[in-house]
Amino acid sequence: MITLLGESLLIAFIGLAGGIAVGSGMVAFLVVLDIIPRLAQITYSFTKIRAYEAAVVLGSLFFTWVDFSDIELPLFPMGTAIVGVFAGCFVGMLAAALTEIINVLPILAKRVGMDSYMILLLMAMIFGKVFGSLFEWLFY
Repeated sequence: MITLLGESLLIAFIGLAGGIAVGSGMVAFLVVLDIIPRLAQITYSFTKIRAYEAAVVLGSLFFTWVDFSDIELPLFPMGTAIVGVFAGCFVGMLAAALTEIINVLPILAKRVGMDSYMILLLMAMIFGKVFGSLFEWLFY
């Protein structure tokens, strides 16, 4: 029978292994797809690339610490909405960078014959994501 210490060590090992796997995946995503350099290229802010890298690292460390500590941020509803907007901008920029780097949408539009409808395709994807997220958050 596993002792309490052995069980705790096993749980700690599994948690550490999971964290390393997720962290490695995130780093691979950012490095292999050149997300940060592409962001600097799009925004014409090549001189700020070190600040982008530092922001990603410090943000990851800070929010990991916040997740492990039992800190509750008593935000008023508008404060929560502001945090949500910034989180949505971050996720949207990562998704847009991924899409742009691997050129999924232009290839898809060309094969389906929707070259002239590219803006409508993008807007449908954006509004679908927004309305789907709102439906999930408000009703589930």
